[in-house]
Amino acid sequence: MDESGSDCAALAETTVFLQYFSDMPDERQPGKVMYPLDEILLLSLLAVLAGAEAFTDIARFGEKKLDLLRRFRPFANGTPAHDHLGDIFATLDAEAFQRCFVAWTAALTKAPADVIAIDGKTSRRSGAKRNSKQPIHMVSAFAAKQRLVLGQVAVAEKSNEIVAIPALLDMMAIEGAVVTIDAMGCQRAIAKKIKDKKANYIIALKGNQGALHEDVKLFADEQKANGFEDATVSRHETLDGEHGRIEMRRYTAFHDIGWLKERHDWPGLEGVVMVESRREIDGESTQETRFYITSLTLAAALVGPMIRDHWAIENSLHWVLDMVFRDDECRVRTENAPANFTTLKHMANNLIRKAPGKDSQRLKRMTAAWDDEFLASLLAA
Repeated sequence: MDESGSDCAALAETTVFLQYFSDMPDERQPGKVMYPLDEILLLSLLAVLAGAEAFTDIARFGEKKLDLLRRFRPFANGTPAHDHLGDIFATLDAEAFQRCFVAWTAALTKAPADVIAIDGKTSRRSGAKRNSKQPIHMVSAFAAKQRLVLGQVAVAEKSNEIVAIPALLDMMAIEGAVVTIDAMGCQRAIAKKIKDKKANYIIALKGNQGALHEDVKLFADEQKANGFEDATVSRHETLDGEHGRIEMRRYTAFHDIGWLKERHDWPGLEGVVMVESRREIDGESTQETRFYITSLTLAAALVGPMIRDHWAIENSLHWVLDMVFRDDECRVRTENAPANFTTLKHMANNLIRKAPGKDSQRLKRMTAAWDDEFLASLLAA
């Protein structure tokens, strides 16, 4: 393909990407807009893909890469300064941006997710002591198998996850999926929302559901003591070991819980799972027992890996945001800017994840910083 043909293909690719954000509201006065919103979004995404971690970095990228940017859009007035970028993202409707992101990701994945892990992460430096502004807490839905962010909702603090999770579920098509959530999301309304959307759930059970947790723990302890003779159960064990760590997990799924359903009337409840883990590191051993409620009727050998898949959001999203995108060091703080900047990072993470090749996320991002052709190709990943 000649150079003009390559440019036409790249233009078509970015047009497809940007069409999912074409309905974004723009509060600026039309007659005074020097930098169209689609140019701002394209500039910012390419800059973040190439390593930008602040609006000053995006502005510098725009200055240095204007010829590259003009392969995709006119950029008739060049690119904005960092303070102008900050103002635009501070006032950009964060919820609308997140809804557009969900629509784009649904098209990007092309196949429904099997297990969707929902969890929150705080961007530690997005708060400000001067005006008592709390750091932003982003609740994300993560496709465990595909390693892609499906959606996110920003809240002021972790305790607001209870409100954020239903809003996040409303954004997404989750029919047929299994939604996994930690104990913060162990709420009847959330379980009902998941079932109403024709999905199933596995939710961690801790002390915030006092009576339910106490009944499940007492029942499980009694049945374990008598060898599970009075209960219908399935069991499954796994053994993992690496870097001097050995971890054994024993999953016990309780299938006859009619008494528990009658007593607590929990939406969609069909099973309880007990996970007993023993971890040995350098000769020291620790043990832990965790409980989960689920709307599934599957055997322990099937539900166990789904519980394990939940932690993909910690290892493949939160860790990547911190180590590759340096999220905990980001000082973007003004109004909607922290939420919108995190959405940009999620977009970049998804595109890098979809890019072909076995290089790490970090190496792909480093390559994008100096290889314009690789950077442009990420938009078509």
